[in-house]
Amino acid sequence: MRYKRIFTVVLDSLGIGAMKDSPDYGDAGVDTLGHIAEETENLQIPNLQRLGMANLKSLHGIEPAKTPLGCYMRLEERSCGKDTMTGHWEMMGLHVTKPFKTFTENGFPKELIDELERRTGKSIIGNKSASGTEILEELGEEEIRDGKLIVYTSADSVLQICGNEETMGLENLYHYCEIARELTMRDEWKVGRVIARPYTGKKKGEFKRTANRHDYALKPYGKTALDSLKEAGLDGCNLCR
Repeated sequence: MRYKRIFTVVLDSLGIGAMKDSPDYGDAGVDTLGHIAEETENLQIPNLQRLGMANLKSLHGIEPAKTPLGCYMRLEERSCGKDTMTGHWEMMGLHVTKPFKTFTENGFPKELIDELERRTGKSIIGNKSASGTEILEELGEEEIRDGKLIVYTSADSVLQICGNEETMGLENLYHYCEIARELTMRDEWKVGRVIARPYTGKKKGEFKRTANRHDYALKPYGKTALDSLKEAGLDGCNLCR
């Protein structure tokens, strides 16, 4: 056995160039790292540089490594979709042919919101695509004052619920997310993840998200690399952020 242990490290949201189907998902011209290099004066990424990151594509201010320490390549995703889970599942051997549902343009359907309000006993505010920190500044005080639920989404297939740890409590927030996960198992509402987004603070300018985030993700519907490792008598450990 050549290696006793192998680590797979994924840097989410650090794309380097666009795929051919990017325009299909509203992402024409994407190039996260390339744009960061263009906009950041004297960007320093010495470890990635030594591994060969700048050998993949020209990066402003970053020289390619003459003798890269790593093997480097650009891969094209075969699966349909653009969200985090689609990419993670494909890296572990699952080919996604049907993209997960996204609700970026208009928020979640009224029927879903009505059912979530009925099941949680809470009025829902937000229901739009938003930055997690910005929506706290916008609606955090209302959530604390009136006991409402902040529900929002993003460009990914996610339903996120904010809750103040001091006034709502973590267990209550997690319970509401479990209800949302159950509801969003329906095909017409199925999202890849429901995410609990706890925060602290009492007023605008003080709100801070905490490390007690919890993701309620869909379970893989097929065999993954971890299953193959287990079948081969090897230990596989899935470590999440």
